[in-house]
Amino acid sequence: MNDQQLIDEINRLRIEKNAVIMAHYYQQPQLQDIADFVGDSLALAQQAAKTNADIIVLCGVHFMGETAKIICPDKKVLVPDMSAGCSLADSCKAEDLAEWKRSHPNHIIVSYVNTSAAVKALTDVVVTSSNALKIVNQLPQNQPILFGPDQNLGNYINSITGRNMDLWNGACHVHSRFSVQQLLQLKKQYPNAKVLAHPECKKILLELADHVGSTQALLSYAKECGENEFIVATESGILHKMQQACPEKLFIPVPPEASEVMVDGKLTPCSCNECEYMRLNTLQKLYDCLKNESNEILVDNQIANQALKPIQKMLEMSK
Repeated sequence: MNDQQLIDEINRLRIEKNAVIMAHYYQQPQLQDIADFVGDSLALAQQAAKTNADIIVLCGVHFMGETAKIICPDKKVLVPDMSAGCSLADSCKAEDLAEWKRSHPNHIIVSYVNTSAAVKALTDVVVTSSNALKIVNQLPQNQPILFGPDQNLGNYINSITGRNMDLWNGACHVHSRFSVQQLLQLKKQYPNAKVLAHPECKKILLELADHVGSTQALLSYAKECGENEFIVATESGILHKMQQACPEKLFIPVPPEASEVMVDGKLTPCSCNECEYMRLNTLQKLYDCLKNESNEILVDNQIANQALKPIQKMLEMSK
């Protein structure tokens, strides 16, 4: 089938099966355009919590599917590609976090949503880049905190709040490889452009930014800001929604440090910074998983019940 035939069949199947399609901002444009809802990790979790669909197809990475399943245990949650993982989530194993927790008995654990269900089960409260600052600010100032697994986000929160959270040694491979030199060159080339950066970026890059925020926050800033040129330091999938929302504005992606990135197992020249895991999902795979109801996300009941508590706490503290 060609792309249009796939789109027609996906539209037919989602009605027939009472399915909702959700996509992260880092998905390829075709998947964003066909989705019923596009958002960042917080928005996807909030949307999952209130959907009436029987099936949720989560176009994102594995931990996002797990989060949806934990929130909606009575619904079938599918992902287009089961191998769409997350380097950040993989850097923090549950058994290692448990040992870290045992060695810091007076601390509570604040975990980034980019973690496995087993890690969330050990967590006191989950956060996303959209709400991390708001949630940490609600915790007692004298409460010792273990924050993981993204040390760049943790460092950013520490710098804003004046806290001294202990940080897990992990980072997003996409946001860590932005080229500071390339950003400086772009600032010279576009002197009037505002620099937008995700808090998962390294500190030196955040210091060059005019606005730091989650993907949703960066999109909102671009729409509301009176400027017409933006240099964007986050996964380049967000540029699709930015351009749709502001067709008259210019959005320039910050390239990675390497001139080539891995795409489908091959080194490919690229001026954008793309997450190869996010890009594993395709229109064909979306159609296949919806048609066959395959690639179902399952979470152990005991782990799911424990992981639900910090997720619910996050949703409550985000209001």
